Amino acid sequence: MTVRIHPSAVVSPKAELGDDVKIGPFCLISDDVVIGSGTELTSHVTVHDHVRIGSNCKICEFTAIGGEPQDHGFKGEISYVKIGNNNLIRENVTINRATGEGNSTIVGDDCFIMDAVHFAHNVHVGDCVTVANKVGLSGFVQVGSHTVFGGMAGVHQFVRIGDYCMIGGLYRVSKDVPHYTLASRDPLRLTGLNKIGLERGGFSPETIREIYRFYRRLYAKDRRFTEALNEAVSKKNEFIPEIQKIIEFYEGSKRGVTFWGI
Repeated sequence: MTVRIHPSAVVSPKAELGDDVKIGPFCLISDDVVIGSGTELTSHVTVHDHVRIGSNCKICEFTAIGGEPQDHGFKGEISYVKIGNNNLIRENVTINRATGEGNSTIVGDDCFIMDAVHFAHNVHVGDCVTVANKVGLSGFVQVGSHTVFGGMAGVHQFVRIGDYCMIGGLYRVSKDVPHYTLASRDPLRLTGLNKIGLERGGFSPETIREIYRFYRRLYAKDRRFTEALNEAVSKKNEFIPEIQKIIEFYEGSKRGVTFWGI
């Protein structure tokens, strides 16, 4: 198989292109770029230096990957964008390099990133994440796998969002959102479990019930949240692995965790 490059594209001879890569009209590919086999850049895509893109991705018009971070702390150091395999990145998306020598902005595998999404410096996104139009992830945001963002949501820097979450459209996320939850309302609240996402992800009905019961106990109105959390931490090894993961998420929070709003 051969690489196909449109005559109007500008591709550095130093860039490494895998088998069957397609570079469409008016694309610009810089020197220190690696693009995996089967990936297509449709047209007018810019890939700056220090970018690694996996196999079988499709990147659409006017997307820019690897631009310098929009961060006062950036001093010109070498940093990276690393994008996994089988990703669909639609029009007008921007994904910036990281701040800090050798650090990376990371997108996992099998993600669907829609029009005009922005991933800022040092963002880490897991696998199978769906990000609807015009969502913005600020610097150092971490997103788990199988999470979904509604359109035009905005995420504050350093926020963590767990696995199998769903963030409602148009909402501002300023605190961590723990695994397996729905988050919406203003100010943002946890409004339940992402039950449909968990079912689609192969979680058993009993596991889903256990997770729900844990959250209800954690946010019970008859005692303080800190007491409930401390008790859960002390008994962490008695819970199923999915709940142990939730407890560890709370233990690792620096910005605080979004509260249950039902």
